[in-house]
Amino acid sequence: MSSGHAAPPVLLLAFNRPDTTAQVLDAIRAGRPRQLFFAVDGPRDDRPDEREQVAAVRALANTIDWECEVHTLFRDRNLGCKLAVSQAVSWFFTQVEQGIVLEDDCVAHPDFFRFARELLDKYANDPRVALISGDNFQFGRRRSEYSYYFSRFPHIWGWASWRRAWQWYDHSMSRWPQLRDSGWLHELLGDRAAAAYWTRIFDETHANRNTSWAYRWTFSVWAHGGLTALPGVNLVSNVGFGDGATHNRNRWNRYASLPVEAMRFPLVHPENVTIDDDADRFTQRTMFRRPWWRALAGNLLTAMRR
Repeated sequence: MSSGHAAPPVLLLAFNRPDTTAQVLDAIRAGRPRQLFFAVDGPRDDRPDEREQVAAVRALANTIDWECEVHTLFRDRNLGCKLAVSQAVSWFFTQVEQGIVLEDDCVAHPDFFRFARELLDKYANDPRVALISGDNFQFGRRRSEYSYYFSRFPHIWGWASWRRAWQWYDHSMSRWPQLRDSGWLHELLGDRAAAAYWTRIFDETHANRNTSWAYRWTFSVWAHGGLTALPGVNLVSNVGFGDGATHNRNRWNRYASLPVEAMRFPLVHPENVTIDDDADRFTQRTMFRRPWWRALAGNLLTAMRR
């Protein structure tokens, strides 16, 4: 990307994985953002070997070899995924109006930076659009002749947004009990099984039974009617599946290290900001579905408690 078309500001979120973080940073180098915000969570007290890993990640801030203003947020103590990520994103958007967020295992194709920059500018003042993602999980299915489509799913393996949208982030999910009891999810999703799936997810998240910040972001986006622009080709690959991952331990997962493709420019923009229902039904069915054996176990447990 030429100096006249530098990437938007980038937030790099990292922790204890210097190998994957270096890969992400190499990809960011192709975008040559003029501002890089580098947030690294602190080591855990019960993992003495982690201090060296975290130090190696932080040292990567000294390898920036292009003209760039570098800002760092290095935590002295470990906050965990839920707080470290959400607080770092808030730190980022207090300093920039719009920008890209990449976690330490999300390697972006060079075209992602241009794609994000153009859509950040195009939809900067459109409250219907909450974020732009680099993810395409349609596995080769082309839904239209346009360069991207709109979805209700805010995929966050490489994404971009605005301060105006992140202000929606409600860490406590304060509106969830009222919305849950109103039938809101069924009306939003139009599918009983999908509503049941997300009700369970949001109940667990609201009760702090998981460490996900992303579910809280999903709820916040949905509660404000926000949509996500998703590219027609996959622009970001999550290379972090495996033993070192916080959540995605299965390296054989179909979403692990998905190949990336070049985006054709100039972009062909959709005529309307409306959800592609076919694409979203596919995503709900393939990515957001409770495994049958967990559903069976849950039903058996419920029956035993009666």
